[in-house]
Amino acid sequence: RTHVFWGFSKPRSQNSRTRQQGIMEENRSSRPPAEAKARVNDDKGVAAIKTQYLTTKEQFHESLDARRESVGKTAEGSEAQGEAQESREDVTEEPQAKKIKLADEGKEGGKRRDKRARGQFKSRPHMKPNSYDNRRLCPSIVQENASKCFFGEKCKFFHDISEYLALKPADVGERCYIFDTSGKCCYGLTCRFSKAHIGEGFKNLVNEELLKKTEGRVTVKNRLDKDLQQRLRKRQVSFSASEDFLETINKGSHQGSAAKKNGTNGATPGNLPTAAGENSAPDTPPAGPGGVEGPTGVQEAGSKRQPDDAQDGGVPSSVETKGLDLAQESLEKRAPLKTLGALTDADVVKLRPCEKKRVDFTDKLYLAPLTTCGNLPFRRICKRLGADITCGEMAMCTNLLQGQASEWALLKRHESEDLFGVQLEGSFPDTMTKCAELLNDNIEVDFVDINSGCPIDLVYNKGGGCGLMTRTRKFEQIVRGMNSVLDVPLTVKIRTGVQEKSNIAHKLIPELRDWGVSLITLHGRSREQRYTKSADWDYIDTCAKLASPVPLFGNGDILSYEDAMKARETGVSGVMIGRGALIKPWIFTEIKERRHWDISSTERFDLLKDYTNFGLEHWGSDTQGLEKTRSFILEWLSFMCRYIPVGLLERVPQKINERPPYYMGRDYLETLMASQHVGDWIKISEMLLGPTPANFSFLPKHKANAYK
Repeated sequence: RTHVFWGFSKPRSQNSRTRQQGIMEENRSSRPPAEAKARVNDDKGVAAIKTQYLTTKEQFHESLDARRESVGKTAEGSEAQGEAQESREDVTEEPQAKKIKLADEGKEGGKRRDKRARGQFKSRPHMKPNSYDNRRLCPSIVQENASKCFFGEKCKFFHDISEYLALKPADVGERCYIFDTSGKCCYGLTCRFSKAHIGEGFKNLVNEELLKKTEGRVTVKNRLDKDLQQRLRKRQVSFSASEDFLETINKGSHQGSAAKKNGTNGATPGNLPTAAGENSAPDTPPAGPGGVEGPTGVQEAGSKRQPDDAQDGGVPSSVETKGLDLAQESLEKRAPLKTLGALTDADVVKLRPCEKKRVDFTDKLYLAPLTTCGNLPFRRICKRLGADITCGEMAMCTNLLQGQASEWALLKRHESEDLFGVQLEGSFPDTMTKCAELLNDNIEVDFVDINSGCPIDLVYNKGGGCGLMTRTRKFEQIVRGMNSVLDVPLTVKIRTGVQEKSNIAHKLIPELRDWGVSLITLHGRSREQRYTKSADWDYIDTCAKLASPVPLFGNGDILSYEDAMKARETGVSGVMIGRGALIKPWIFTEIKERRHWDISSTERFDLLKDYTNFGLEHWGSDTQGLEKTRSFILEWLSFMCRYIPVGLLERVPQKINERPPYYMGRDYLETLMASQHVGDWIKISEMLLGPTPANFSFLPKHKANAYK
């Protein structure tokens, strides 16, 4: 088998003309169909599929519509159902191309910049899951405590069970996953599978034997305690360790500015190496072409800047280590706090870095923290298919400090996740350090990750995400501060840089190593590139050598075990997989077994069934939880539809930046899963969760340009 290189497939001849749309037009006019299909395989950026499976867009959708009509007629071919289908097709038409902001059109001397809009599709129609359940049963009835209503006379919920059941949507299935696994469904009459556990007199049945087996078992950890939420909202939570560190930064800042005025060196025991001039000069994200703040590195208080060539070589600074030791010594000399009770070792002995919990990251498969799609049910699927390390979705530190329940939900951990971390996003050392201390005291994690790679404007413009890579003084204070309050390893995820042709990761990685991070993950693209170019694994290899002995994981464009093996030939300690896991979560099995898995459509549908059950268990089996599960399934299907079965490929393996052409699967379900039309994704969700509500609409959240 010939070796397949990274990135896009090269055209086999320079005369390879346009793309698939032009080929379709030629096919309609004069070119024979077989020849036109053969030409698709030569199209640049399009996956090569065996000619007998190729088809056109019109024929593809005609075959699906014909099958859908035949099924609808045999089941219940009513006119009302046809009208509902037509209205649904109107709602789920493919969205128009995103428009470039007017602010971008007038830049560069009035010339319009020729760039494609990318990122989140914010103008999509979006409805919250609770909007589909506006007729709710009173919680006191659901919990079988009708004698005591929580809201009293002001209660706006239903108390008449018969009236509620008459308006409640029909049940979806005969068996309730929650009841079958735990022995009791806490959603009672509101469950959309209530036939399985509602007996005479509308009583919620209980399987006592199964309930005893699961009693006391905690399947999901890191839930937000109500008492903690109230204390966070009232700002009554103590952050003593964080305040000690932040006081050291402020003290060093004042001493550094005083030393500048006197013309002396400000290297005193009280100041950290990064605190010089902190109060005198604001730290904002620079607008320069990809440079790190200052020249390239971090400056010691009051000392001269190091030359650029020394920083480029990645030489570690001994002055920084000395400054940190002096700062630690000054903290230890301070008078101890007055406390009540017996004196313990924890009061006088601090945890040294070598005594922190250690995690062996080497040669493990790391599921990337994925916003929206990387939820707990999806991580359970990936964990079962071979993922070693899992991480929660990106959480904003300010929202966590405010006690927002929706943000704390991103920190939940399933019992199957044996090596689990959380990812924090922030732009200032005070909030990040306090948030790290808060999580260290209240949740169970194996590591904490700093997001320094998020490319979206909302985060970057505030100095977070990729913005931290150009704010090295703040970045160092954040890393050192979080390290000082955490008992678990601290990791960092970065990109190659901000601008496309200006890599800065190689300058930052030696400093991250000296600041004390336990793992660095490098995504082989810049912020500007997003997903339009191939990941630069040669550059990742160079950075891995600079990071040693700290392990460095590579990330980008891994969609097969061959891609993973190619990545491991570089100097990385392991690989992180993001989009590849969304397209085919069984990639972890393929890598561990070193084979291509020609998974059938039935096996893929079984994975969707398991995800549905996990989602109903996590978000609830009532109407609100069911529709929330549906929305996340549809988000996942917007990635999964890009998968091309191994048996259909002309050239194995599929590349992540090769878009699939229109093709017919080996059965109806495989063809349906290959559709990139929203209406067909909704059809798959209806096969799992029943019919959609009358006012249902969906368009995918992510509109990133993944293809060339």
